[in-house]
Order: sequence, then structure tokens, then C-alpha cells
Amino acid sequence: MKIIAISRDIPDAGEPSPALLREEAATAWRLHMRGVIREAWFTTDTHDAVLELECADVEEAARALAELPLVAARIIRFDLLPLRPYDGFARLFTS
Repeated sequence: MKIIAISRDIPDAGEPSPALLREEAATAWRLHMRGVIREAWFTTDTHDAVLELECADVEEAARALAELPLVAARIIRFDLLPLRPYDGFARLFTS
């Protein structure tokens, strides 16, 4: 299942250290190598992370994201949006 995960800063959590940000990147890389994180982006305006995940369900995605140091340190959290394939093209081929 494809899931979009959008990071949200937790108010008053403070700024992460460079070491924590490095560990965040290393953990994200491990999740990428496991096939969990398929794509990673930042929004241009708020610099929120937008991740495309491949997981069995939302619960698996939440468990994987809990491995991230910024989540564990309660600096960020993620909104999870499960996706399903677009089926609107079928309208073009039915009467």
C-alpha cells in the first residue's frame, strides 16, 4: 500500500542538533534501503518532509516512522495518508 507521510513540527520541541539530523538521515536511508521509503521530498514553503512509503498498512508505516530519531525525540510527527489507485480513467472506456 502506498502511503504519503507529511512531517509536522511539534510546537516548542526545540531545534535538533546536527548529530541528531545526521542520525535522522542515516535512519531514513536504512528505511529507503528496506523499501519502506520510496521517495523523499521537502515542501518549498515550510520545509516539511513528504515521504512516499510502501507498507502493508498505516500501522506498519507508523511503526517504521517511529524509528526516525526526530520522531523518537518528539521533535516531529507525521500525518499519514493511505492512497488507492485512481480509477477515474475507467470512465473513458465504459458506456
